[in-house]
Amino acid sequence: MAARQYFGTDGIRGTVGQAPVTPDFVLRLGHAVGQVLRRKEARPTVLIGKDTRISGYMLESALEAGFASAGVDVLMTGPLPTPGVAYLTRALRQSLGVVISASHNPFADNGIKFFSANGEKLPDEWEQAVEAALSEAPRWVDSANLGRVRRLDDARGRYIEFCKATFPNQLSLKGLKLVIDAAHGAAYQVAPNVFHELGAEVISIGCAPNGVNINDGVGATHPEALVKAVAEHKADYGIALDGDADRLQIVCSDGRLLNGDELLYVMVADRLEQGLSVPGAVGTLMTNMAVELALQSRGIDFVRAKVGDRYVLEELVCRGWQLGGEGSGHLLALDRHTTGDGIVSALQVLQAVVRSGRPLQDWLKGVELFPQRLINVRIQAGEDWKNNPALTEEQNRVGRMLEGKGRILIRASGTEPLLRVMVEAQDQALADECAQALANAVIR
Repeated sequence: MAARQYFGTDGIRGTVGQAPVTPDFVLRLGHAVGQVLRRKEARPTVLIGKDTRISGYMLESALEAGFASAGVDVLMTGPLPTPGVAYLTRALRQSLGVVISASHNPFADNGIKFFSANGEKLPDEWEQAVEAALSEAPRWVDSANLGRVRRLDDARGRYIEFCKATFPNQLSLKGLKLVIDAAHGAAYQVAPNVFHELGAEVISIGCAPNGVNINDGVGATHPEALVKAVAEHKADYGIALDGDADRLQIVCSDGRLLNGDELLYVMVADRLEQGLSVPGAVGTLMTNMAVELALQSRGIDFVRAKVGDRYVLEELVCRGWQLGGEGSGHLLALDRHTTGDGIVSALQVLQAVVRSGRPLQDWLKGVELFPQRLINVRIQAGEDWKNNPALTEEQNRVGRMLEGKGRILIRASGTEPLLRVMVEAQDQALADECAQALANAVIR
């Protein structure tokens, strides 16, 4: 498979004003995607949503022009969570869904990602076809065949109703006080309404975007603001989303912060208590070993995918399973949605609380996350670290020490010449000792 020049693990992303996140490139991108779509469809239609970054206006206009110039019709939603775009793409029978967002990154970054007509992330082969089209000369359509553009005025309301429909009709959030943190991002007009309309008392933070404050000290990547607000308002739970609302963190009334690994366990455990079949769950190479062991103790097969929610999704689809996720808060419930959705995932977790009458802390009794130690070791660009004999020898020695009570993960950074050495063990001192020994072996 040829290397991709522009697409990363989650679309195209970078600093605005620097290649490739420039209006001229994004216009070319829209035109190239349009050319690829027209190979299978004479008159494609695409849905475009975005988060709240100030650069979204510029990139939206460039994409719109690129699609129109290729003879592709465009439907605009304005600010809408990434999973909302995925849902509406499928519900409205669009040819493609497009999201302008850099997710949890600061406002100076932005990006473009795509969803298929089924609301799913597209395969590498499709991205390679787009990159090939980018290298070709443009084929502008004549004026009579230019794409038309219109705005979908009720996009937000449609998505709110979809989210609510994933929560059981016989249950209600009445009696719960929730703090909702939308990270000044795409869900600022959606998330508070979903939880309020299901009966909860809602206190909103991170719901006042100004174009430059997305993810700034709030949201899933900065949960300290949520922890403080939950304590101040004596709330039952706090729910933090990231800038495009596809990831989730939850804070309990006692200030305990639950990550995606723990929330995945709760989702599985709740299905089991309802007597539903859960043949297995998918995590990633970074999923905490304590969650893996806890799931296995309940007879649930557990598989690790590469880091990235798209790889978790691929593994779930391949195995015909429904539940998976990452510690970062990307959670998948494929019987509820085709992609990771922070709001829908929060509702799946709260469903367990409401149905059982037990707080989240009770659901996680016996699931104590293993301590981890991560050390970044600088290496030479292109260095063949996998065939380092000193590292191999040390890995074998440490592996024997950790057998049954810990694990090793060594992987190269995808963005800089670093080797990430992570050791997870039941004891923090043991994790520290083993990680340092492996890092020293790399240096030797």
